Amino acid sequence: MSRLLRAKKLVAPALVAGVAGGSLYYMYKPRNIPGYEGPVVPPPIFGADGTFKLPRFPQVKSRDQQIADLKKSNSGNKEDEYDVLVIGAGATGAGVALDAATRGLKVAVVERDDFSSGTSSKSTKLVHGGVRYLEKAVWNLDYAQYELVKEALKERKYFLKTAPHLSSWLPIMLPLDQWWKVPYYWAGTKFYDFLAGSEGIESSYFLTKSKAIDAFPMLKQTDLVGALVYYDGAHNDSRMNVSIGMTAALYGATVVNHMEVTGLQKGENGKLCGATLKDLVPERDGNEATPFNIKAKCIINCTGPFTDSIRKMDDQDCKEIVAPASGVHVILPGYYSPGKMGLIDPSTSDGRVIFFLPWQGNTIAGTTDEPATITKNPLPDEKSIQWILNEISHYLSPDINVRRGDVLAAWSGLRPLVRDPKAKNTESLVRNHLIDISPSGLITCAGGKWTTYRQMAEECVDAAVKEFNLPVKPIANPPLVSGTENVEDDAVLDGSCQTHRVRLIGAHGFSRTLFIHLIQHFGVETEVAKHLTESYGDRAWTVASLCKATNKRFPAKGERIAELYPFVDGEIRYAVRHEYAQTAVDVLARRTRLAFLNAQAALEALPKVIDIMADELKWDAKRKEVEWKDTVAFLESMGLPQPMLTTTRQQVEKGKLDWSNSLEWKMYSRHDKPVDERERNEQAAIAERAGTHR
Repeated sequence: MSRLLRAKKLVAPALVAGVAGGSLYYMYKPRNIPGYEGPVVPPPIFGADGTFKLPRFPQVKSRDQQIADLKKSNSGNKEDEYDVLVIGAGATGAGVALDAATRGLKVAVVERDDFSSGTSSKSTKLVHGGVRYLEKAVWNLDYAQYELVKEALKERKYFLKTAPHLSSWLPIMLPLDQWWKVPYYWAGTKFYDFLAGSEGIESSYFLTKSKAIDAFPMLKQTDLVGALVYYDGAHNDSRMNVSIGMTAALYGATVVNHMEVTGLQKGENGKLCGATLKDLVPERDGNEATPFNIKAKCIINCTGPFTDSIRKMDDQDCKEIVAPASGVHVILPGYYSPGKMGLIDPSTSDGRVIFFLPWQGNTIAGTTDEPATITKNPLPDEKSIQWILNEISHYLSPDINVRRGDVLAAWSGLRPLVRDPKAKNTESLVRNHLIDISPSGLITCAGGKWTTYRQMAEECVDAAVKEFNLPVKPIANPPLVSGTENVEDDAVLDGSCQTHRVRLIGAHGFSRTLFIHLIQHFGVETEVAKHLTESYGDRAWTVASLCKATNKRFPAKGERIAELYPFVDGEIRYAVRHEYAQTAVDVLARRTRLAFLNAQAALEALPKVIDIMADELKWDAKRKEVEWKDTVAFLESMGLPQPMLTTTRQQVEKGKLDWSNSLEWKMYSRHDKPVDERERNEQAAIAERAGTHR
C-alpha cells in the first residue's frame, strides 16, 4: 500500500516534468528553417584555367514567339489547340498556369495589363495564416475559419521553400497596455504556433517593457506593460508574381502580358472553345493591332476585381458576384520602424486591424477596408491616409511627429470579395475563394488571398481536369531551371500537382551569402548586391552582368536609377529581355518597386528608365512621350502630389522641379545657421546696439 502511495506521489511531478520538458524541447529544438538552407546549386567559381563562367540559365521565348504560338492554336490542327487558356496573370492566374504546365498540359495565360498590375501588387506584403482570423474562429467556435488559418499556415511554408529569395520570416510585435491581456494574447500566439506545427519557425515569446522598447525604440512607453512577438512570413508580392509567370513560361506555358481578351467563342453546342485577343502594345507605338482568335478546350477566368466583365462576355445576363473593397496602404521612411520587426494593432479605434511593417528599407502601414467601385488604377483617398497616420501615432512615442509629408507613397488595392452565384443566399460573401463553372464551361476562380494562391490554383486545375477530362501527363524532360544538370528538383512531375515542390526561377542558387559572391566578382555596392539577390535569387548573376561599368574604383558596376534606393540599370535591361516588361510602369512598379516605395523618386528616375527601355525596344520619340505621360498619370495612383502631375521631362532632367510648395520642402529646416554662428551674430547685434546707445 505504501509503495502505491509513493508511486501516486511521483506521478504528478513526473507529469509536470514531462510537459515542461516537452515544451522546452518544442521551443528550442533544432529546426530546418525554410529559406535558410544552403544553395541547391553552388555558386560559380574560377576554373583551372583562371576563367570565370557565369551560370547558363535557360531562356524564355521572346514575346513575339509567344504571340506566334497563340495564333498557331487556331490553325485547325488539334495538336496546336490549348488545353487551358487562363485569363488574368495576377497571383491566381499565374499560379493556375504554373500548376497546369507542370502537370503536362498545354497552357496559355494572357493579361490585359501586366503581371501583378492589379490587386496582387498592392497587398500588405505578408504571407500569413491570420492571427485575427484565429481569434474569430475561437470566440465564434467557427471550424471553417479555423481550417482557413490552418491551410494558410501550411501554404506559408511552401512560399519559403519554393521562393526563399523573395520571402522571409518576420517577427511581429503586439504591444500590450494591460496586464490581463498578457495571458490572453500569450495563449493566442501559442495556439498559432501550435497550429503551424512543423510549418513554423521560432516560437512566439513575451517581452518585458524594457525589452520591448529595446526591440522597438519608437514605441510609446505610456501604459506599456510588455509585448508579445510572433512570427509570420513577408514577401515581395509583384516580384513573386512575375517569377511564377516566368517559371510557367520555362515549363512550356505561353505567357503574354498586355494582351486583352475582347470576346469569348462558343461552338455549335453552346460550349466555350476559344477567345478573341488583341495585342495592346502596337497601339502605344501608334500602330493598329488586328484582333485574332485562339482555340482552347478550357477557359479559366482569374481576373480578380474584373471577374464579372469576363463572366458577362460568357453570359450577358449573369448576376455580378464581385463586391470590391478598397484597402489603402501608405509608405513611410524606414526610421519609423526597426529594420527587422513589424507591429500589429489588433483593435484600432473602429475595430479594424492595422499592420506597421518594415519593407524594402521603408515602412509600410495599412490597411483600410471600404466598399469601392472598380477602376483600373484606384486612387488612395485622403481620409484613409489620415486614418492610418492617426492610428499608428497612438502606438508611437509622443515625441515622434507622424507627419503627412512623411508619406512617400500611398496606394489603394481592390480586394475582390465574392458571392457564390449558386448559393441560396446569393448576397452573402464566401469566406475564402470561389471556383464556379458556368453552363457554357467558363471556370471562374476568384476571392482568396495571396497566401493561399497556390492552393486556389491547385483546386482550380483539379476542377478543370475533372470537368474537361484534360490529358495530364508526366514531363519527361523538364527544363533545367537551375542552369545546371547537376541538380534535380524535389518535384516529381508525374502529372499530379507539384507546385508545393517546384522551385521558382531564381531559387535554386540562392543563399543568404550569395550577395558576397556578387560583390567580389562584379564590384557592385553591398546594398545593391543584397537587393539583387533578394529580388532575383541566382538570376542576380545575369542582372549584374547587364549593369553598365561605372569607370570608378568602386562600385565597378551598377548605376543607380534613384540615388536613395538600390535599383540599378541592369534591372531595366533584364526586365525587358527576360521578364516581358513593355512599359516604364512595368519596370518602376512591378519589376523594381520604386513607384511603391517613393512616388517622387520614381518620377525623378523616369527619364533614365525610358531611355534604357528605348534602347532595348527601339522606341521612337513619340513612344517615349507616350510613356512619360502614361507613367506620370499612373504615379498619381501611387500618391504623387497633385502639383507634380504636370511635370515635364525637361524639368526633371534639368533639376528644375519646384519643391518649394511641397509638404516635404516645408518640413525640414533648410536655412537655419549653425548654433555657434547664430550666437556670434546675436552677440554682434547686442554690441552694435550698445554702441548706438553710447
